[in-house]
Amino acid sequence: MPERTIAFFEVVAHASGEQTRVPPMEWDKALSDLSTASVQDRMVDKEVTLVGSVATARGQDHLLLHRVKDDTEWLSMMDWSTGQWQELEQNASRGFVDTSAICFLPFGNVVGIMQGSVSAPSHKRLEDWLNELHLFPDTRLAIRPVLSRAEVERLGTAHGASRIEIKIGNHKASALRGRTGRLASFLRRAHEAYGDINVTMIISVPRGKAREEDRQALLDDLRDIAPVAPGAADRARAKLVYAEADGAERSRLVELTEHHITAKRRVSAVDDDGNSIRILSAVDAILDVAAEHEGELRAAVGADLG
Repeated sequence: MPERTIAFFEVVAHASGEQTRVPPMEWDKALSDLSTASVQDRMVDKEVTLVGSVATARGQDHLLLHRVKDDTEWLSMMDWSTGQWQELEQNASRGFVDTSAICFLPFGNVVGIMQGSVSAPSHKRLEDWLNELHLFPDTRLAIRPVLSRAEVERLGTAHGASRIEIKIGNHKASALRGRTGRLASFLRRAHEAYGDINVTMIISVPRGKAREEDRQALLDDLRDIAPVAPGAADRARAKLVYAEADGAERSRLVELTEHHITAKRRVSAVDDDGNSIRILSAVDAILDVAAEHEGELRAAVGADLG
């Protein structure tokens, strides 16, 4: 059984460069409406072609988001008993897709996603698809990683940052859209100037009372990109500075790309009779992990119990 990663995200409103939380949205109604829509009404064709469909499991609807494979991709099938293979060709009435299973949780606009492959739709593709279909026509949506509150609180209680190291891989700079700090601006400008590149940035502020304001400013810029760091950066770490009561400073190294709430689970593809159960298995895994981490997820999005 393959092991898949389950990651959790928060759907928020995005307007004028700002991301704000909104009351719980009517995901059940949106999925119900989607289940009766035509294929064309569920399709977005921009950089890639995305199609949504609805699967029912555990008595509720869930979203399957598919990326249609380009007709130039080489697709083949092999018979393992004979070694014979044949090419698979798309035609006008059929296509091959990579699929992600997506569950909208009943609190805080939290969504759990399991990609069926590395090329299956990510949370950014889900964001594109939701906005292009105008499922919620009065709201422009953004989807950001749900971060562990403990790590976020470490950023909140720090007095400065003495060193940061960030690596942004190609195709990831778009995740910095809407961030207004200097770090995000530097990284965006690098991609605008040189195109599809990998950028590694290291900034270090010397110790000493005279540079205290600079360390505070660096921390402010770090806080600006922290919410999107797990989706934007291949690596993001920082040495945070905390002030002791006696005026002394202590440092702590934090990894900003590793406090996104995720889990790994094995997903069965077929049952004992050889019937496909991968979608049911994926939904079960997402909902089971969501139940295990419900307290942490609720706390992270401000939907605490009671």
